[in-house]
Amino acid sequence: MDEIFRQAGVRGWVHARCFDCGGEVGSGADEPVVLASVVKVPLVLEFARQVAAGQLDPADRVRAGARDRLGGVGTAGCVDDVELSLRDAAFFALALSDNTAADLLFDRVGLDNVRSLVRELGLTGTRIVGAPRHIVQTMAEDIGARDPIEFAARYPELSAAEVLGTRALDPHRTTASTPRDMTDLLALIATDRASTAETCRWVRDLMRQQVNWHRLAAAFPSEVRLWAKTGTLPGVRNEIGVVEYPGGSRYAVAVFTRADTLAQRLPEVDRAIGTAARHAIETISHGLPYTTFHGRCGTS
Repeated sequence: MDEIFRQAGVRGWVHARCFDCGGEVGSGADEPVVLASVVKVPLVLEFARQVAAGQLDPADRVRAGARDRLGGVGTAGCVDDVELSLRDAAFFALALSDNTAADLLFDRVGLDNVRSLVRELGLTGTRIVGAPRHIVQTMAEDIGARDPIEFAARYPELSAAEVLGTRALDPHRTTASTPRDMTDLLALIATDRASTAETCRWVRDLMRQQVNWHRLAAAFPSEVRLWAKTGTLPGVRNEIGVVEYPGGSRYAVAVFTRADTLAQRLPEVDRAIGTAARHAIETISHGLPYTTFHGRCGTS
């Protein structure tokens, strides 16, 4: 596993668990890692729970205007104002990793309620400091910019040390978790223990529609089904997901990486995430010996 990450030029943290046999393997599984957009999974889960409880109407409309846009995909990168339902904002947040849609959801759902959900689910290694806009604001403040707009304008001239030294990229000072917490979360959603069966199924269905298939999914043949969520920040590339084999066996896996570069295209790191996930799963299913892993499952 160390060699997979070394060849990609990153540090990596992994945890995988088998739903059927209870086996698990990990490398740095309990170390803090930056969540980035992986935080949108508990966000949308809390939204879905509030809908199920009758606290929110999923058809309620929200509007993304100029002051809401952070740049990026979906409504976050639109030129004109966009109006959509809360339900579609949840879809955009998970399927497209739309930061503005996530901000709008945080406004309606409530940051404290997402934090409460994390505590209720027993994710003791998880901390959520704010919505995507808050994370960008902390980066702006740390490099001396007035706001995210000035930060974006200055970003091309910043050094890697300046950006990677901000709070947003320090797991002790930003939204963070551990790989084990994230496979716990996936297992709760997969087995309908995070909420009602209908709610968990809806979250899983949204995660199946994620458009980014170049990390976890790239390492598995087409007959293997996945539902997953990526996370990306400067120097950070992550993905968590559930891998479902045709025979019925299911595995939750979480892979987090950190690079010392601001390069936006790192295909070798994306491939390493999938390779590490597959190696972790095969370590469980075949009982492969590996010194940095602790598997508890024979051949399945």
